[in-house]
Amino acid sequence: MASGTELTPNEYINHHLSFFGKQVGDGSFWTLNMDSISVSILLGVVGFGLFWWIARGATAGVPGKRQAFIELVFDFIDNQTKGVFKHERHAFVAPAALTVFIWVLLMNSMDFLPVDWIALGTHSISEHGFRIVPTSDVNTTFALSLTVLALTVFFAIKVKGFGGWIHELFCSPFGSNPLVWAFNLLFNLIEYISKPLSHSLRLFGNMYAGEMIFLLLWMWAANSAWSNDYYIGLFVSMGLAWAWAVFHILIVALQAYVFMMLTIVYISMAHQHH
Repeated sequence: MASGTELTPNEYINHHLSFFGKQVGDGSFWTLNMDSISVSILLGVVGFGLFWWIARGATAGVPGKRQAFIELVFDFIDNQTKGVFKHERHAFVAPAALTVFIWVLLMNSMDFLPVDWIALGTHSISEHGFRIVPTSDVNTTFALSLTVLALTVFFAIKVKGFGGWIHELFCSPFGSNPLVWAFNLLFNLIEYISKPLSHSLRLFGNMYAGEMIFLLLWMWAANSAWSNDYYIGLFVSMGLAWAWAVFHILIVALQAYVFMMLTIVYISMAHQHH
């Protein structure tokens, strides 16, 4: 089932958009898909290994190309954090932003791996599909965004105290009159709910759409072999696929950057007093 010529286009796409057979849950929201979890953990280890490798080779003298590039990335993220986070210290926020950016970037980059190459290995384990892009799984992006939400609540309580946080929930933004407590609470709950929704669905939607476009373009190239316009379909679809791959590099990096920046913004908002 790894080859697109053995399936209809609809079956081929559905197969590659199916999750690995082993999962925890009923297949709806809150399902733990083993392919998303395993790839995410693997890429997390790769990311930490990258940090260790760079730190191990760092020098106080003239930096090499590797160290110079990483210093540019670190300075860029550090400056972005300072530009948004205007509070006392950002010793935690900047490293967290760097970690989020690298991890999401690595997960997004899995979209560049040809799905049929991945299928050659995964089909020996299971007949089900295998989603190699963790961020095209809404459960993964929601898990990331809910973690950020938990951090915002933690910092809000740490900065304002538990009593101050509760007071803000009931007395902001419409005032402390008991008649408007319910409206304040409803307003703040909507804000707390909308943050992880927008944070997660933006990343999921872009990566899922990118994965779908790749599958459609490669299916066009594969199916052109059975049509009369073989060379036209083959070269046009392959050209479009490579053009989309180049453009998708920007999307992959941009979505990681946007997710990182929203993480910084939400943590910064948690420090603000209303």
